[in-house]
Order: sequence, then C-alpha cells, then structure tokens
Amino acid sequence: MAGSGGRGGGARGGRWWQGSTQALAAGVWAVTRTVVMLCVLRVVVLPGPDVTTDVSVIYQGWSEVLKGGTYPLDDVTWQYPPAAALAVLSPGLLPFLGYTPAFFTLVLFTDAAVLALLLRAGSGRAGSGRPAGAWVWIAGVPLLGPTAYARYDLMVVAVAVAALFAAARRPRLAGALAGFGALLKVWPVLLLTGAPLRGRRARALWSGAGGAAAGLTLACVAAAPGALAFLAFQRDRGTEIESLGGLVFHLARPFGWDGTVLLRYGSVEFLGPGVPLVSALALLLNGAALGWLVLWRVRARVTGDAVLCDAAFAATLLCTTTSRVISPQYLLWLVGLAAVCVTVRSSRQGLPALLVLLAAGLTLLEFPVGFAQVVAGDPRGVVPLALRNGLLAAASLIACRRLWASTRARPADRADVVRARRTGPARPGPRLTEATRELPAGRPARRG
Repeated sequence: MAGSGGRGGGARGGRWWQGSTQALAAGVWAVTRTVVMLCVLRVVVLPGPDVTTDVSVIYQGWSEVLKGGTYPLDDVTWQYPPAAALAVLSPGLLPFLGYTPAFFTLVLFTDAAVLALLLRAGSGRAGSGRPAGAWVWIAGVPLLGPTAYARYDLMVVAVAVAALFAAARRPRLAGALAGFGALLKVWPVLLLTGAPLRGRRARALWSGAGGAAAGLTLACVAAAPGALAFLAFQRDRGTEIESLGGLVFHLARPFGWDGTVLLRYGSVEFLGPGVPLVSALALLLNGAALGWLVLWRVRARVTGDAVLCDAAFAATLLCTTTSRVISPQYLLWLVGLAAVCVTVRSSRQGLPALLVLLAAGLTLLEFPVGFAQVVAGDPRGVVPLALRNGLLAAASLIACRRLWASTRARPADRADVVRARRTGPARPGPRLTEATRELPAGRPARRG
C-alpha cells in the first residue's frame, strides 16, 4: 500500500510539474508574441525598412488579383507554388478585420498551434518527448523580429511540424501534409528525405504525399491560369546580397569591385563582374548538397521517427545554406525543424539547433535593423551577416555529420550479419519493421 501510495504521489507530482512547465511556456510565449505583434502593428518601431509592407502592399495586391480568377502572371515577385494562393487569401477568413491585421492575427493563431503541437509531443508517454523543443520555438520566433509575422512562412512551418509529428502513427496523413506543404513553398518536400522506402508505412507516406501534391496541383491549374508561372521566375534569380555567395562581393567591394545592387525578383541582388560565375557555383554547390543527401539515403542502415526528423532538418539546413537566396524568413523553417528535433528524445541535432537559434538572432541584426548597412557594404551590417552565414554553414556540416553517423551500421552489427550468413538461417525472431532491426538475443535493438 505504501509503495502504491508512493507511486501515485510520484505520478501526481510528475503531472503537476508537467502542467507547471506548460503553463510557464504558454506565459513566456504570450509575452514574446505580444512584443512581436506590437512590432508588426507599428506600435514598436525597429530601425530599418518596414517589413510589414510585404503584407499590406504585396500580399494584399496579390489577393485582389487572385480574387479576379488568375495568378499574378505579370508580377515577377510571385515566385511561389500554386497553393500559396491559399495563404494570401486566408485573411478573408476574418472579414471583420482589414487585410493586414487579419493576416497578423492568423499568423498568431498558427504560431500558437505550433506551440501546442510541440508541448503535446514534449509530454509524450514513456519519456518519448522532451519539452525543450517548445522552448526552441518560443525563443526562435521573436529572435527574427517582425519578419516572423510579416511573411506567410510560419503557416508553412506549422504544416511541416504537424507532418513530422503525424508520421509515426498516421503516415498517410503525414505524407499528405508534406505534399500540401510542398505546394505552399516547395521546401517541405525535404521532409521526405529520411522517409522509409519499403513496407506498408512507406507506401502510405509516399502515396499520401504524391496524391495530395498531384491532386492539389491539378485543382490549382484548373482553377486559374498561371499556377505554374513561378517556375520561370525562380529560374531567373541571381545572387542575393544576404546569401553565402553574396559574401564574395561584400569582401570584394573594398578592393575595387565595381558591381552594384538592385532590387530584382523581390530581393536585393548583386549585379556586375563575376556574379554569373558565383551564381553558377552556388547552383553547383546546391546540386552537390542534393547529391550528398541521395548518397546518405542509399547508404543509411537505420530508419525511424528520429531519423525522419533529423534528415528533414539536415536537408533543409543544407539546401538553405547553399542557396543563391537566404531570405530572413528562411530561418523560420530551420527554427521549426530544430524545435521538432529537440523534442524527439533520440534526435542528435541539439548542437545544430542551438547554432540555428544564434543565427536567428544575428539575422535580426542584419535585417531589418542593419539592412541599409548591408546594402551599402558597411561592416556594421556585413559582419553580422557573415557571422550568420558562418553559423548556418557550421550547423549544416555538423547536422550532416551526425545524421550520417547515426544511421550507419555499427561494426559489431556488421559482424553479426557476417556470422549469420556463415552459420545459416537464424532462428525465428521478431519481425523487421522500418524502425528496428533484428539483433541477437541479449542485445537491445538500437532505435534510429
């Protein structure tokens, strides 16, 4: 009886602690988001350009075009997949508010939904989740300042987070969410980097993704002309001044490089000698990153829920860092995926997640606070930018190295396979699944 009472008291104490932690997280989230909302509503004004004009001018203008039954065919700044129209039109769900405050309100609700998903996963049974992921999200979003709420990227992150958490028990839904996310902003296709390739779960995941993407694409193409125009606009983009390749020209400016900067395709890009070469090298580096991901996937010997999350994070980090464009809102993608990885107890991406948080803080310093200095090549803007890009490069390398190491068979495991082949068929044992491998008796199965 005493033992039972002790266990009951321990359980009640654990629930009390968990509830207190979640209440504290919700309180801190509310305080930080109040500050962000004050910034986007221009009650608190940060130095630098007004980032909210993307919503009040560009998004609202696109919404009027979309209501007319066509995509913005004549606007080269429309560089998004067809389902992005849903995000642009979403403020219509709150007709009692103007377009801009309705958009910010929807982003706020979406932010709260992401926090709820992370808190729920972090309080999983049997110690399967950690609450630290929610704190990564709570800290990471305000570190980006008003940019976090002045773009629709946070909505895309919410879809990605839901997809990763649904993969364990509802793979078809997870696949459908990944497919939907890819038609919102392309990058969520990388959520499938670590997806299993064989078995019932794999079929459900891939069929869900393919079916959702194909069905939604056909619906958008049938609904309005210009649904796929974004492909040509993306192809013509150059080297953005905030990208890794852009640092070459920032460093070359004091030594007489006579190029210039210009607003093109919705971002500020370098124009001048050497820019086509650097852009081509960036594309080559991006292709090499994709090639490494294919090589890793072919050689990976361990799969599972943690691997799915770690691979999505590493792949998005790698592709973002090597891109010709690193817009500030891209850091939202990385913060969201980092929060998922930190929530999953068996993930190994803790250090890269920390580096992403540091990079988010530096991003605020270079945009919007120091963006005029970045454009002018002033060290006050270029130094935070260089540090930010350096942190992203370091996080990418560490994340990829840890992903590779965590999914390779251990030498002892390979020796077991060789022995099994020499001695003949093994005795009947547990069935193989995508998340576990059969090991000799007495040895625990290592989770992916």
